[in-house]
Formats: sequence, structure tokens, C-alpha cells
Amino acid sequence: MSEQKQEKKNFLQKIYSDLPMNWLVVILYAIGTAVLTTIFLVVPVFEHTSFHRMGETFEAWIFFAVIIMANTKKPLESALKTFVFFLISQPLIYLFQVPFSSMGWQLFMYYKYWFIWTLLTVPMAFVGWYIHKKNWLSLLILFPILCLLMSDSIGGFQFAFKHFPREIVMAIFCLAQVIVYLYVFTDSMKKKIIGFVVPLAITLTLTLTTPPIEFKSNYFLPEGTVLTENAVLISDNTEDITVSLRETGKDSQIDIHAKDYGTTEFTIKDGDKTYRYTLEVYEDDNGHSQIRLTPIG
Repeated sequence: MSEQKQEKKNFLQKIYSDLPMNWLVVILYAIGTAVLTTIFLVVPVFEHTSFHRMGETFEAWIFFAVIIMANTKKPLESALKTFVFFLISQPLIYLFQVPFSSMGWQLFMYYKYWFIWTLLTVPMAFVGWYIHKKNWLSLLILFPILCLLMSDSIGGFQFAFKHFPREIVMAIFCLAQVIVYLYVFTDSMKKKIIGFVVPLAITLTLTLTTPPIEFKSNYFLPEGTVLTENAVLISDNTEDITVSLRETGKDSQIDIHAKDYGTTEFTIKDGDKTYRYTLEVYEDDNGHSQIRLTPIG
């Protein structure tokens, strides 16, 4: 083995088996990741970046949790220390944000979501400890994580292709985790290939067979248009975008269902009045689906 490969192996072995993981380290680890996450969430320069996602999605927290699981000696230790790590870090993230948020203490209404996942870390980290074994069971346990990371990686690369360099760091980070976990927690090339190819195939299949978006919304008609109950909507509906009348009266609205981004036109006839509109469903620079409704004529 070359010196460079040996150094890489020694470094990964240090990270994924030789780090001290006593209770004091777990507590400091939780506080440190909470501080780091809060910085990424409240400092404006990180807004709309891959780093900002750290406080919203799972990619970084999978990384933190695997480090704990990999450096514990028994399944129960893995479960308890991972649980305590999340029990400390997640509420601290909300607490540290309170002075910087217009929502104040109401931010904690979102903690319920993370608390549920905190409880789930107990069985997940108990089972997850068995990735130490580096056998077929280890690979089976890794599969959900590998599939999630592969999906996030491909999604990140797709987003970066349209809005470069947004989310490119997240995409590379997720892909790197897949490669590192297969390198560290499998003991044969066959397992490594299967562990990479199967999640990749599943992700690509879902990407190709799932509509680009699944967007449903209701939208008020512009310019204060008031329709009577006799109004009829006539639309050139396609498979990608469908429009229907939702409400008449002073709060006249339409329903929009889009499976892809694009533009369509529709007409509303209400007695002797005719209203024509162009409807555009598009993706903004933040990756959110948006609606633009423009009267024609």
C-alpha cells in the first residue's frame, strides 16, 4: 500500500473508530454543532447556501450521528449518546436563534419536528451501530442512508446546474459521504459497488419517473376581478398545468395544479364579460415554485 493511501486509511480510521466519545465529548460536540448551525442560519452571508441547509435538512446531521455511532463500543451506548447529542443540539439551535429572529420564542413551534426525530434516533442508532461489522447486514443497514444521500446529491447537482453555484457544496458533501461510508464500512469491492450502484439506480429511476414538480395552489384573480356564480373558465389545459375555477364573488380565485414548469393561457367568460390570462409557473432562484398571472389585453 502506498504511503498516501495508508495516510488516508489512517485518517478515516481515526475519524470512524478512534475518536474519544465519552459523555463530556458528546455534550461538547452537541453544543459545538449547535453553535455552528446557528451561525449558518443567522449570518446573512450564508443565506441561500448549502451551509444554511444544515439547520433545515438531514445531510449534516447524518454525518454527525455516524461519527458518534462509529466511535462507540456497544449498540446501547450508540443509541443513548446519539439521543443525548440530538436532545442537546436541536433545542439549542432554536434557543440561540431567538435573539436574531422576528418570531422570538415562537421559533420553538418548529422544534416538534426535530424532537420526533430525536426520539427516533434511539432505535436508529442502536441498529446503526452494526455498521461496525462490515458485512452484508451492515450494508443493508446503510442502504436507507445511502439512498437519501444519493438522492440529495443528485438533486443538488441538478439545482446547481440551473442556479450555479447554489447547492454545489451540499451535492458534493452528500456524494462524499456515500463514498466514505462505503469505503469505511464495507470490506469488499463487491459490497462497495452494490452499495453505490443500487442507490444510484433507485434515485435515477425515481427522478425519471416522478414529475419534476407536484405543485398545487389557489390564486386570487388580479385587479380585484369579481366573478358571478355564472362564470365559466375555459382553459387549454395540458398534462403539465391545469387550471380550474375555485371561488366566485369578491374573493374570486382559481385552482392551479402543475406537474412541470411552463406557461398556459385560459379565458373566463362571465355573462357579457370576458377575461383572458397568461399563467406562468416557474422556479425562482431559491428553488421555490412561483406563479405569475398576467391579464391579456
